[in-house]
Amino acid sequence: MGEYSKAFSSYERSLEIRKIALPPNHPDLATSYNNIGMVYDNMGECLKALSSYERSLEIRKIALPPNHPSLATSYNNIASVYDNMGEYSKALSSYERSLEIFKIALPPNHPDFAQSYNNIGGVYSHMGECSKALSSYERSLEIFKIALPPNHPSLATSYNNVGKVYSHMGEYSKALSSYERSLEIQKIALPPNHPDLATSYNNIAMVYSHMGDYWKALSSYERSLEIRKIALPSNHPDSAQSYNNIASVYSHMGEYLKALSSYQRSLHIQKIPLPPNHPNFTTSYNNIAIVYTHMGEYSKALSSYKRSLEILKIALPPNHPDLATSYNNIASMYFHMGDYWKALSSYERSLEILKIALPPNHPLLATSYNNIASMYDNMGEYSKALSSYERSLEIQKIALPPNHPDLVTSYNNIASVYSHMGEYSKALSSYKRSLEISKTALPPNHPDLATSYNNIASVYSHMSEYSKALSAYERSLEILKIALPPNHPDLATSYNNIASVYDNMGKYLKALSSYERSLEILEIALPPNHPDLATSYNNIASVYDNMGEYLKALSSYERSFEIRKLALPPNHPSLATSYNNIGKVYSHMGEYSKALSSHERSLEIRKIALPPNHPLLATSYNNIARVYDNMGEYSKAFSSYERSLEIRKIAFPPNHPLLATSYNNIARVYDNMGEYSKALSSYERSLEIQKIALPPNHLEMAISYDNIASVYFHMGEYLKALSSLERSLEILRKSVPSTDPRLARVKRNIENLRNRF
Repeated sequence: MGEYSKAFSSYERSLEIRKIALPPNHPDLATSYNNIGMVYDNMGECLKALSSYERSLEIRKIALPPNHPSLATSYNNIASVYDNMGEYSKALSSYERSLEIFKIALPPNHPDFAQSYNNIGGVYSHMGECSKALSSYERSLEIFKIALPPNHPSLATSYNNVGKVYSHMGEYSKALSSYERSLEIQKIALPPNHPDLATSYNNIAMVYSHMGDYWKALSSYERSLEIRKIALPSNHPDSAQSYNNIASVYSHMGEYLKALSSYQRSLHIQKIPLPPNHPNFTTSYNNIAIVYTHMGEYSKALSSYKRSLEILKIALPPNHPDLATSYNNIASMYFHMGDYWKALSSYERSLEILKIALPPNHPLLATSYNNIASMYDNMGEYSKALSSYERSLEIQKIALPPNHPDLVTSYNNIASVYSHMGEYSKALSSYKRSLEISKTALPPNHPDLATSYNNIASVYSHMSEYSKALSAYERSLEILKIALPPNHPDLATSYNNIASVYDNMGKYLKALSSYERSLEILEIALPPNHPDLATSYNNIASVYDNMGEYLKALSSYERSFEIRKLALPPNHPSLATSYNNIGKVYSHMGEYSKALSSHERSLEIRKIALPPNHPLLATSYNNIARVYDNMGEYSKAFSSYERSLEIRKIAFPPNHPLLATSYNNIARVYDNMGEYSKALSSYERSLEIQKIALPPNHLEMAISYDNIASVYFHMGEYLKALSSLERSLEILRKSVPSTDPRLARVKRNIENLRNRF
């Protein structure tokens, strides 16, 4: 029932009675300490659980022969706590001690051996040692095959464990085969509506979901639910879990209202048999919050996450790790709402809890530092982001094996910050280190390897090394073609990436072809009004826009907009994005009044959907200002750019790169108005921010010096203009390839200026 304090009280009372009635080392006292340990474990009080389990073990060592099976059980319990604490080597040691006892105490193929190998396999799985986990699970299966009849349910459990490892390895066809073998056994061994059959259908559905085959996943989850409806009481928690699973598929399919309905049905079921503040409710509230987030209903999502936190505060000790998870969820919501300071505060609260609840090098602490780093990254505080990501990596290096997948994530995160800083060679180095680990830890065609090649490609693209970017994206696509079904959504993403490089190279027809291939896949894989289809039409439209095919661009953007109107609530931020895109095309067509109307509609939606100082509102004011600037309405442009700057000053730290962008925009208006001294002042303010926020040879600084040179030229200050252009050229030589057209343009401008003297 999740009433841990009451359970604890009863077990304690039982222990008191036994202490009076029995000798001090009677085995029943060990049982009592085990029970108390179990409650502490459920409460997340790992150290207290460990203490109780160890006390139980001490009694058993005195009361029982040295290789009694109950000692093995004690070592198992201790190991499970170490496993939960992330102390995997200690967990492994205790499980192996348990196995040694069983080997002496029991016949060579006793089923308890198989369970020991299962436990060891579970730890290896947590350590990311998939091949060792697989080996242990297969050893367990071998024992069960000898010890048990051919269709015993425990064999089905073994096949499930093997299937789970294959799923983690990205070997989905092998995972499916193992899960289906498990189901076959259960169909023979068990009644037709036994709950274990429902579990098997769940496992099969989960693999189909990973494979992107959402219809098959839905069918299997629904079959599982049918069985549970027959086999279990109408309000059994497993039925609630089934509705959760069905909802998760609907969410992947973009069917958010159906997902919400299923999650709410799950919550309703749980409210009947469970106490009002049972921890299981938090999962439902979290799931509901996730759907509201997809729907852009951020305030409702935040409310659900806060309800989850309220329950956990009542149900759990004040420093339980699940409370940390709740603060993480709330932080993620504040991030979506653009309130970075509140997000950072919640992430830091989460970290405080984990520091108290867990050992100093537990992997969850690494996750917390990652979360904090991601906020600093979004706030443009790159050095702080880097520091937190590196702290996370230090913990993982101590806590995890050298080729654990979580290390891959850390190197990726560090690389991402370097990329944002314009330190592309360092970003590339970290992404390559990540790839090396993935190659060691994973099968040769695991989807995560494709992700690594994607990351490397993105850096090459930023470096304008388009041929290398293309090569890496194509390698990623090759892997996904082997690893995934032919119409998996991730293949569509790969074609998108390839198209984006062609677009940057100016090879618009090839870009268009790849974007259209992506759209074809998504049309097969997803429902007709899934938001990802809208994104595909956006991508196609952007290419047409770059080609100057404005009517075709407008048509594709409008098709995207139609899909979003059907798929999303009326004031979803993505609808604002659609109006922005349409406005941009009208602006390119010189249809400024229509452009202005679209950008203003976008702003209206954002004002309803987002907090008053969300960065996207600043973007909307920028877009409106740009149209006024093109119309020659400089005072109105200036006013909108100023409003954008005000918002960014509230939303971001004082030296965020976007503030530099705002000063650049304001400077450009002053320049157009002939207010050269004011333009110069704003451009120089922009440059000051960039000098603090960015590496010394970042491309944006070259652009700033170019802008300053332009103003000096208009002012007739040719020597100063020349000096700024030479500084711009110096940075460009260090930040872009020698073939970049900007180099040639700046060289030409320098030459023209020199000819004036």
